[in-house]
Amino acid sequence: MAEETALPRALTLSEGGEIRRLMIFFAVLYVVEGLGQTGGLISLPLSYFLKTVEGWTPLQVTAYSSIFILPWIIKPVFGVVSDFIPLFGYRRKAYIVLANAAAALAYFAILWLTRPSDLAKALLFTAFGMAISSTLAGAVLVENGHKFDSSDAFVNQQWLWFSIAQLAVGLLGGELVQHFSPAAALHGAAAIIAVFPIAAVFASLYLVQETRSPINVAELKRTFSGLLAAFKGKELWIIAVFLFLYYFSPGFGTPLYYYMTDSLKFSQLYIGILGTIGSAGWILGALFYRWFMKGLSSKVLLNLSILLGVLTTVAFIWLKGETSAAIISFAAGSAGVISFVATLSLAADFCPERAEGFVFAALMSIVNLSSTLSGNLGSYLYEHAFRNRLNPLILVSAAATALIFAFVPMLRLGEKRAGSPAHGASLKDPQSPE
Repeated sequence: MAEETALPRALTLSEGGEIRRLMIFFAVLYVVEGLGQTGGLISLPLSYFLKTVEGWTPLQVTAYSSIFILPWIIKPVFGVVSDFIPLFGYRRKAYIVLANAAAALAYFAILWLTRPSDLAKALLFTAFGMAISSTLAGAVLVENGHKFDSSDAFVNQQWLWFSIAQLAVGLLGGELVQHFSPAAALHGAAAIIAVFPIAAVFASLYLVQETRSPINVAELKRTFSGLLAAFKGKELWIIAVFLFLYYFSPGFGTPLYYYMTDSLKFSQLYIGILGTIGSAGWILGALFYRWFMKGLSSKVLLNLSILLGVLTTVAFIWLKGETSAAIISFAAGSAGVISFVATLSLAADFCPERAEGFVFAALMSIVNLSSTLSGNLGSYLYEHAFRNRLNPLILVSAAATALIFAFVPMLRLGEKRAGSPAHGASLKDPQSPE
């Protein structure tokens, strides 16, 4: 028999206030991340600069951009450092403050750079700042998600506001590229972004309630026990493999950009607008989840996300002009947020106590690594196997996504509610009936 779905517990007045502060904190942090990561406002001006000024191919641009994924792949390092070593007595908020301050300085430095090698160094520094901030925000999410039985709500809040930031990214990025030279557009984006991490500094200081954690033997033992539990628990290894496979379908983001620019002759402004439309889809998807889908079991949510992923991927076959591009972008955005809530809340629910920073970061690093590999694979197939034809790549990507249906039963989730903590051990034994 499948286990019964756990109902969320009632909250006290003080807990409700703490949750509201956390929701504001996640909103601020993810607006900053949506603008400030290398896939944010800098992305379109950077791709345009490399394509027009340097004459790079899709594979070259993808490979160059992959450099900036390194900090996101090594996120567990940031997580384990914060788990073990409090900074000024805090395991989370002090690191977030310093990371955002460093990212702001690095974006200011970009204003004087044009050589791709110099830009890469500065952008890598910004990527480290954003990755560290994201890692520690993830730890805050897991700790409080377990405390309040609300990890899915926190994940949904993060990606709702990330999507709102992406609305601005699409509009501003397109405007910058359309009306300025490639270098000026790049520098303008950097100047805008540099201001926003300061908001994250203040949000971390005033909205996150964190007990000071002095470095002592007892605290280190507790943290080490949590870390050991992470490695010994087979359920986390199963989830790690599942997440890698879930995100490993040949990506076509960069080939799509080249296809829209060279074949469909879309203006850079309209490509930016499409990003905004996609973000509007994300926002609608996040609100729809908040209003109508909260309370679904993890298993149902994962299967639904895979189905939506397949359908919206196949839909790109019908990309023929501006109208179809707008419709498909909106639909893909709406489906995308469901995928993120399904997978990230699954990861958060199974993180052991006291090692939240390391474990959640490790699982997110697997997602980032898989996504990067899939992007490079997709660009390679586009250039060398499919001879710059997009439709075969779309079909291969959709088929790879559909295969993930077969792996959901291996998680043995029963009827565990999405967002409900697993309390350390609850992927069911493979021999037990579901």
